[in-house]
Amino acid sequence: MKLPHTFVEKMNALLQEEAPRFFASYEKEKVNGLRFNPLKIERDAFLALAPFSLSPVPFCPTGFYYETDDQPGKHPYHAAGLYYIQEPSAMFVAETLQPSHGEKVLDLCAAPGGKTTQLAAMMDNTGFLLANEIHPKRVKALSENIERLGITNTLVTNETPEKLAEYFVGYFDKILVDAPCSGEGMFRKDEEAIHYWSEEHVHQCAVKQRHILDCAYRMLKEGGILIYSTCTFSPEENEQTMEALLQKYEDLELVAIEKSAGIQPGRPEWTKTTLTAIEQTARLWPHLLLGEGHFVAKLQKVSPAPTWKGKNATSNVTKQTLREYRAFEQETLTINIEKTMYSFNQHLFALPDDCPSFAGLKIVRAGLHLGEQKKQRFEPNHALALALKKEEIVHSLELEDYTKYLRGETIETGGDRGWVVVTIDGYPLGWGKEVKGTLKNFYPKGLRI
Repeated sequence: MKLPHTFVEKMNALLQEEAPRFFASYEKEKVNGLRFNPLKIERDAFLALAPFSLSPVPFCPTGFYYETDDQPGKHPYHAAGLYYIQEPSAMFVAETLQPSHGEKVLDLCAAPGGKTTQLAAMMDNTGFLLANEIHPKRVKALSENIERLGITNTLVTNETPEKLAEYFVGYFDKILVDAPCSGEGMFRKDEEAIHYWSEEHVHQCAVKQRHILDCAYRMLKEGGILIYSTCTFSPEENEQTMEALLQKYEDLELVAIEKSAGIQPGRPEWTKTTLTAIEQTARLWPHLLLGEGHFVAKLQKVSPAPTWKGKNATSNVTKQTLREYRAFEQETLTINIEKTMYSFNQHLFALPDDCPSFAGLKIVRAGLHLGEQKKQRFEPNHALALALKKEEIVHSLELEDYTKYLRGETIETGGDRGWVVVTIDGYPLGWGKEVKGTLKNFYPKGLRI
């Protein structure tokens, strides 16, 4: 791998005698990781089911390394949302935030959704999680991953940090800023990042990161926790960005991050003032653990913050729409979904708990997409199938050959049961409608193989 000359010089100067070991890591193959999804499957059941060679990631209870030959992205279990493929070091970030049930949490730079889905699972689909992504193309991938993993407590927005900061002053218990960065820590995983790298790019990223952190600070309530992370080695984007933040906001304090399994402290000597507290941050180095490069800092806001003055969202659903949905629910499900219902045109959503009003924001996904009202009938959305358990569905269908279903083909079943959920080993893959012996396939066209 040919690294930028200036980057090599810089890392040699920073790491000195440690540099040869660091550069030797680029000669090794990158490691691969996945996290099982506890919203759908427990650890023991996953290990019994998964046909992959797995070994645990030591700093993430739901994380596992897998072998390159396994290709879990091509398995139907991936389509069923039983796991999320994620770079192992990235798993440490959400573990450091540790959101609790019922909290209000923000993932400010959320695409493609690895950390968002991890946070939602920790929250057990309770409380309120806002997942924001400023880039329109990337926010689509974020929304699809949230759908696939059966997440129901999340509002997905496509907004600027400034807009959200005006809207949610003093609102969140916990905030994650996984900031856009120069990507030095991903050179081994993504060689394209090498071509974008320059000292000027590092400087531009640092400026952007500090602005995003200013916005995040405004949204954090008193006692709230802020996690800042990057996938770069650059002190300008890591230790020095934290140093500048602490100098600007006296009511932010670093919280010590527990370090094990090769995770190292931040480097005070790389700050401009030799700030000793920076040792409480964490660095993940590719030559000291199995994973790529990451930096993580944990901060707490210790002084009073302005009180959020907004209101919670209220239902805008007509009686007819709700009646048609409830008729579908009574016929098709064994549960009642008791949430605040919200309609976008003909599309019906079940909002997260205590969902704030989102008037004026660009909404991509508002909690659980239940389905669409069509000519006095209700047609369920793919997201609803993936958010359900087999026992919550009246009719399900196990198939021996899942390829036909994932291709979108109709399937002869001999049944006539109406809406059914196709399952793999009891885990939902999507909807079909069984009429006069044939299953009409409702697997989304954009997801078909």
